[in-house]
Amino acid sequence: MGAGVVSGVESNLTSSHQGLSVRLFGPLAIVRNGVPVVLPASRKLRAMLAYLALAPHPVGRGKLCELLWDVPNDPRGELRWCLSKLRAVLDEPGRRRIETADDTIALDLDGVSVDVLDVASAAAAGIEALEPARLQALSRLFVGDFLEGLEIDRSPLFNNWLTAQRRRFGSCHAAILEYLVKTLPADSDDTSAHLEKWLELTPFDSRVHIALLTRLARRGQFGACENHLASAAQLFQSEELDFSPVRHAWLAIRAERHCATLPAQPVTAAAANQAPITLAETEASTPHKASLAVMPFAEDANSGIRGGLADGFTHDIITRLAKLRDFFVIARGSVFAMAEKNSAPEEAGRRLNVDYVATGTVRSTTGRLIVTVELVEVRTARIVWAETFERKPDDIFSVLDDIGNSIVASISSEIETVERNRAMLKAPNSLNAWEAYHRGLWHMYRFTRGENDLARRFFGMAVSQDPTFTRAYAGLSFTHWQSAFQRWGDRDQDSALAYEAAGHSLLVDDHNPAAHWAMGRALWLRGEGDASLLELQRAVDLSPNFALGHYALSFVHSQSGDPQAAIGSSDHSRHLSPFDPMLFGMLGARAMAHVRLGQFDEAADWALKAAARPNAHVIILSIAAHCLALAGRLDEAKNFAAAIRKTLPGYCADDFIDTFRFDPDATVLFKLGAKRIGLN
Repeated sequence: MGAGVVSGVESNLTSSHQGLSVRLFGPLAIVRNGVPVVLPASRKLRAMLAYLALAPHPVGRGKLCELLWDVPNDPRGELRWCLSKLRAVLDEPGRRRIETADDTIALDLDGVSVDVLDVASAAAAGIEALEPARLQALSRLFVGDFLEGLEIDRSPLFNNWLTAQRRRFGSCHAAILEYLVKTLPADSDDTSAHLEKWLELTPFDSRVHIALLTRLARRGQFGACENHLASAAQLFQSEELDFSPVRHAWLAIRAERHCATLPAQPVTAAAANQAPITLAETEASTPHKASLAVMPFAEDANSGIRGGLADGFTHDIITRLAKLRDFFVIARGSVFAMAEKNSAPEEAGRRLNVDYVATGTVRSTTGRLIVTVELVEVRTARIVWAETFERKPDDIFSVLDDIGNSIVASISSEIETVERNRAMLKAPNSLNAWEAYHRGLWHMYRFTRGENDLARRFFGMAVSQDPTFTRAYAGLSFTHWQSAFQRWGDRDQDSALAYEAAGHSLLVDDHNPAAHWAMGRALWLRGEGDASLLELQRAVDLSPNFALGHYALSFVHSQSGDPQAAIGSSDHSRHLSPFDPMLFGMLGARAMAHVRLGQFDEAADWALKAAARPNAHVIILSIAAHCLALAGRLDEAKNFAAAIRKTLPGYCADDFIDTFRFDPDATVLFKLGAKRIGLN
């Protein structure tokens, strides 16, 4: 690929751009101040430039040699030659674009226009938040495949990376086109072009077919709709995919366009016998619960053979996530069937019509086990969460169990965060049950009286729309629990309401850990400590990855149960969910457990960590004041006491003691601490 190829793509570049431009969509090309730069013919030089451009960190020379050279005589010598040629192309007077340090290589791309980086940064920030003009500008960057025509013989690692990047940016392109179709005027020529390209990229995405049918129906082209429906149904059938969402949507579209009585050809006998339905009815019957597909993890040593360590690990993660019952998890058989068809994770996500896809690798090296995982939001092609876990495989099953715990808890937490933030962007009167629930969570985690009341309103909205929504009842129970705990109202009445809502949650789904969590906390409010522990233990038995269940066990044990068990449960809850909105409680429970063990210095340290959390409420500050006082750190303790009395002027030791269910010995200790700082 020489000067001729560069000239061939010149028209696709921004010739007016002053400075350096690198274009990786289509054949690789570089332009400086609008003039194409002639590159050496080496394919490996181009491959190295692209790999370094996308690398988030400096790359070791050894890794580049392994990536691009199939055991040549002198890989480092060839690498040095490539670097020297790249310097001649990229470096500027007084500025070296290629940085080398400690046997690593990195590109300085500050001020350089790189098309794929523009797309990647937009995807990371959230495509759905971009203006149509920005989306159109991004769409114009896709002039061809990523590094078009640049496969390298006998470089399987690079070719695998190249395939993954093409799939990644293909998903980004599809997401951009989808949002353009949604935001641009329906009758514009641009919308037609974007819709056609979206259909070309994702022919098995039911949403693009629905969008096309909607557009054709608005133009009165019902014959074209029927023709498209028939051909699309055949396409889906060839891949053994469910076409019913598209068919049902078409019935609703046709009804809305007042054409139910038109002489249209029936799609199927079953469809012809169905009564006309409205689009609103279709949307109401569509599950709004978030959905997730965990694609089979790849195992480097397995060479694509199924049934190894990675497959077992994938199955375990699917099972654990399903036990959380937070969202709909695609069954193992479906995702493995997709993998057998060599579907990319993002493509599989669109085919399965899910909101999120998790994928990863399991790799064994000498003395290390490395697991990487990514969580992708399918519709925006945005990487929501990514992590690499590296452990010594002393006990392989124990290590995988620990890593699996972290992955499951993190996926659940990240999806909840995304759904919570999305729900906050919608008008309250437009929320469905799932969105109202997550809007309630957002307010609940603010831990103020006013926000707690708002949370209760949204949880109530969720259960009124969906009386079978277990977690919404659990959230409703928590708002009443919080009101009783913080003494924002009538404690007895709030306790009764917390118990009632928890009971509804259990009646709806006795296998949901959140229902038992809500009931365990409600029983604690009622002074039924043993029954509370049984319910909370049931929650973590149902789902060992349920972080809030482990925290609640720590909370109860820290006051009158086993303080050592409280410390263990606190640590485990934080291991599962290190950035949890309830982190202050996890830390505070551990602090109270240390007090009961007579370990006052440790108690003070943990209590300070709890009080430092941004959403820590006045009871957490009170824990800190008492623990610091018992540790002899009186000045710090008095500062907390003063801060508490600014909010609650009459606050004293009895208020603190009455908030909890301490055993007699713990009560004596905390009263001693209060006396030292004038809170008695």
